[in-house]
Amino acid sequence: MLDFITIPLVVGICVAGVYGLFELFARRKERLAIIEKLGDKLDSASFTGKVQLPSFSSPLHFSFSALKVGCLLTGVGLGLLAGFLLNLAVLSQGQVWQGVPYVNDLTGVCYGAGVLLFGGIGLLIAFLVEMRLAKKKEENQK
Repeated sequence: MLDFITIPLVVGICVAGVYGLFELFARRKERLAIIEKLGDKLDSASFTGKVQLPSFSSPLHFSFSALKVGCLLTGVGLGLLAGFLLNLAVLSQGQVWQGVPYVNDLTGVCYGAGVLLFGGIGLLIAFLVEMRLAKKKEENQK
């Protein structure tokens, strides 16, 4: 079904890999050149009193990545369930869709739409929870 895209996709991946490899080596050479230039100009006296170690007495900063991933996966699961239920309710009625040759494509659209819709809703919920916690934190600091 998607045979027309395999050749450009493989060529694109190969070209991107070769480009990334050359870019990696070029960046490495540039960084080494910058380090050599800076190494000649710096001495140990320029670092006195300027290096600060992080203080561990400050409150911990929480990352919301686990919340985002959890809400996204919950949304994807709900989307798959909604796609399944939509297929079960609408497309499984053989008498309505008997002569339609693209019933399998409609099934894929139902699953894809459900996953994208509920995955996006999950990320929006994670964003709203994060904003609510940030507002509470601001209010507590005042």
